[in-house]
Formats: sequence, C-alpha cells, structure tokens
Amino acid sequence: MAGSIFGRQFCVSTWGESHGKGIGVVIDGCPAGLSLCEEDIQRYLDRRKPGQSRYSTPRKEADQVEILSGVFEGRTTGTPISLLVANTSQRSGDYQEIASYYRPGHADYTFDQKYGFRDYRGGGRSSGRETIGRVAAGAVALKILGELGVAFRTYTRSIGPICIDLDRFSWEEVWNNPLYMPDAQAAFQAQEYLQQCIQEQNSAGGVIECVISQVPVGLGDPCFEKLEANLAKAILSMGAVRGFEIGDGFAVAHSTGAENNDPFYMGEKGQVQKASNHAGGTLGGISDGSPLVFRAAVKPTPSISREQETVTREGENIKVQVKGRHDPIIVPRAVVVVEAMAALVLVDALFSGMTARMDYLKRIWGPTGPVA
Repeated sequence: MAGSIFGRQFCVSTWGESHGKGIGVVIDGCPAGLSLCEEDIQRYLDRRKPGQSRYSTPRKEADQVEILSGVFEGRTTGTPISLLVANTSQRSGDYQEIASYYRPGHADYTFDQKYGFRDYRGGGRSSGRETIGRVAAGAVALKILGELGVAFRTYTRSIGPICIDLDRFSWEEVWNNPLYMPDAQAAFQAQEYLQQCIQEQNSAGGVIECVISQVPVGLGDPCFEKLEANLAKAILSMGAVRGFEIGDGFAVAHSTGAENNDPFYMGEKGQVQKASNHAGGTLGGISDGSPLVFRAAVKPTPSISREQETVTREGENIKVQVKGRHDPIIVPRAVVVVEAMAALVLVDALFSGMTARMDYLKRIWGPTGPVA
C-alpha cells in the first residue's frame, strides 16, 4: 500500500492497523541534539486517546508510547526515530458482522474495490486510530518548533450549529471542558446538543481552528509546494476532514479587493507588518510573518446506532445498525491531530527553506567550515 509516507526533509512513515498488534511511526530527518523523551510525546497522545469523556469511544487504551530508536541519553541522534504504541483493548469480534457489508460513510466499499481485500476490524488503516502515528511524529515536530518560539493554539470552533463567540474567547477554558472549546457558554450548549444526538442514535460534526504565531517569514514555495497547499493536503489527509480554509477562506468570494487586501506598514522595529490578516498568514504560498490561521471541517461520525440502508459484498440491499464502540463526535479528539499535522508541514518547510539562499548556506558552511 502506497501513501503512508509524508514530508520531504522531515519525513514520517506511519504503520499499523486499528486491531493489529500496534500502531507506530518512523521519523527520518530529525536533527541530532533535540532533547526528547517519551513524556514529550505522551502528553500529546493523551489528548487524543479514547475513553476520556462520554463524547468519545469507550474503548480503553493507554496509548503508551515507546521510543525504539533514534534517542540516546535523552537526545536525538540524527538517525531514524521509531515510535510504537501497542494496542491492548481490541475487540475484533464486534466487527465480524461488517465483513459481509459496507458501512455507510466509511471506506469499506472503496477499500474493497481498490485492493480486493480489506481489514474489517475497526477499519484497519482507514480507522481513526491510524492518527496515533501522526500525533506521535507531530509531537517531535512541535518540540522542534517550540525551541524556535513558534506557538500553537488549536481548538474546537464549532460543533453542529453551536459556534464559539470570539467576545467570550478564553484560551484557559479550552482545558476546562471535554470539547476543547474556548467559550464556556458555547461548550455547555454544545454538550446539550451532543446529548440530544446520542439520544437520537446520531452523531455530530464540527470545525477545528488552528492559530500558529511567531511563524518565520519565508516558509513555503510559490508553485506546487505552497505552504497553504501543503497544509491543506496534510489536514485533508485526515479521514474525517471534508473541508479546509485558510484566513477568510470561502468568505473571500463575497468580499472586494479593498476589503480583502491586507495593508502593509513599517513596525516599530523596522520590520514590514500587516494591518490585518485576511490572507491567514501566507502570500504567494509563502509565510508572511503574520499568524497562520486555518480551519478544518470535520464530518459527523459515520458509525451510528440508527438503522441505515446499505448493500452486502454480494450486492444484496439490507438495513443495518452498526455495532461496536464509537465516538458520537470526532472533533475533540481530532484537535490535537490537526495541530500535529500542521507542525509536520511547518518543520518540513523550515528544513526545505534552509537551501533557499546562498547566504543561508554560507552562514553554516562558510570558508571557515561548519558552524560548531
């Protein structure tokens, strides 16, 4: 199966299935000397692991990460970093029935048509559990970015019809509710809405917003490797994401040039700045020094207990009720996945950008030799 490798300079390869022995990732291209331990990665995995609230699957997994290679005496060695998370709570019997039919909203049909074979236990590689490897690798990328002063704020912007009010925005509130919403009132209303969905044997979707500050100017390339294009690919590669927008996004279609352009001015320290940020932090595919602001639209969980129509592999029309342990909403656990994928894109762009100018190369590899 192709398509499990992401990145050019900071390259990650994820592996494993939802009900296999484990999930993991290999990171190639991490510089030597980065302080890294399992706790650095675990705190991000803890944000996405199941069973933490009534709004996530009751599957109980510790999602404990183990560093197998690439780290010695607390620092990266510059060699490939291999990370493993063992699966400990598989109940593959819950999925025996779906081997014979295609679940609505899932990849069962397309997977079967492409490969002629599928791992029906929780979706195999198409399961949301595949994102463990992404988050683990993203944690390493976030550690690199943190040392450069790049800061992330990723949160739930809306769930169903309930959207946060920016006048009530509180970053601290994100950690006070299970939905990761920065608005206590909206979080309360969203929980009531989700309870209604659960009672109706239904699920809900929502929007995740990510704001990245202190991004250096000059990341990304002007054609096929635009920063926003790579962000879009990274975010849309998540199974539940159905839409991506940066800056004002689709709202620009209803704007004018005078409204949408971001005026420039000279800052107090002599640097070029923007008076607004409708563009969302990029111009011509290259970061402009403003905060990167983008959003991801996440679909409702396709596995619902309500009766649905589908077909069997033999072509028979049937009605089914999907069994198993499923999230009534994917959004809260996907927040950290969005953050991780964005971090992978930024680190890859940083490393690629180091070869963009001769003065960058001379600074490191000048006549006096490499910088110590």
